Amino acid sequence: MYILAWKNLFHDRVRLVVTLIGIVFALVLIAVQFGMFLGFLDTSANIVEHSGADLWISAPGIPHVNGGSPIKESKRWKAMQVPGVAATANFVIFFVNWKLPNGAFESCQIAGYDLDSGMGGPWNLVAGTEEDLRGEDTVIVDALYQKKLGVEGLGAAQEINGKRARVVGFTRGIRSFTTSPYVFTSFKNAQTYMRLREDETVFILVRTRPGADVAAVKAGLQAAIPGVDVFTQAEMLARTQNYWVFGTGAGTTTLMGALLGLLVGVVVVAQTIYAATIDHLKEFGTLKAMGATNGQIYGVIILQSVLAAVMGYAFGIAIALGVVRVTAETDLLISLPWQVAVGIFGLTLGMCMSASVLSIRKATTIDPAMVFRG
Repeated sequence: MYILAWKNLFHDRVRLVVTLIGIVFALVLIAVQFGMFLGFLDTSANIVEHSGADLWISAPGIPHVNGGSPIKESKRWKAMQVPGVAATANFVIFFVNWKLPNGAFESCQIAGYDLDSGMGGPWNLVAGTEEDLRGEDTVIVDALYQKKLGVEGLGAAQEINGKRARVVGFTRGIRSFTTSPYVFTSFKNAQTYMRLREDETVFILVRTRPGADVAAVKAGLQAAIPGVDVFTQAEMLARTQNYWVFGTGAGTTTLMGALLGLLVGVVVVAQTIYAATIDHLKEFGTLKAMGATNGQIYGVIILQSVLAAVMGYAFGIAIALGVVRVTAETDLLISLPWQVAVGIFGLTLGMCMSASVLSIRKATTIDPAMVFRG
């Protein structure tokens, strides 16, 4: 049966190529679109995921982490008195204007954090240290946005909201969903750039004691500090991802693109396998006349679809990984972890096997007597 399936598949090379092109196109579209979706999830809230905080205290009703409003810094001391709280830190994130060397302006997001606690600070540092941010007017930017921000190298002096900003370090791979790059600096420097008053912050980050019940600490903070909202890290992460990825329609669009790829693949493969089955109806009739069961006929057709799936997957995943590699040094993140690659392989098999259903029905309803007709 294996040999018959192989010969049926390779009997018409042109048809096989068309089948493989359809599978590859569908697979690459699914992989890239779903990879973009995963990338959107990551970049939309990476600042939350890497914050190192267990709880976030904010002004009431904020839509996401990038949409905070100033609150009194003194609330931090009330938070410290709540049982289960190990440490607190001020944190600000806000959209500001970065002045380019040619005089134009580029939007960026100031992320000002407490250098002693480290909560909300940068990660993936490739040049400079966080200690360098203790100087006035010092910032760290991501190397992926270096050209966009007009930064020639370490020590470059720019302007943020009319105030000098000296680049003392680079990270790599901290992307922003909004295309406005993150610029890390100390909390005090951020207050200056944002023109916040000395007694204002945007968030208070809280780290709980080991073994403490985060939900209980959250309830304690909410009771002790009136006029604020308290979120766990998971809640702030979900709130931000839902707003940027689904609220803006970006996530829905990429998922629809992946679904379209699946539909294209099913249609192309179904049409090709069905046509191949019709061309070989007499051969299947011969098999039935010789005593072949419907199960054996099923096996031939399904094996054809599996062989096509494996070949199409090999080409398609190679192209998808190439796309991921090409975009690795851009501000567009396409994430394709091995778990997703394995899942796509299963999806490809399912797509091709589902496409063979029509062919199976046609082949198993053959009258063996047709072999003896003219």
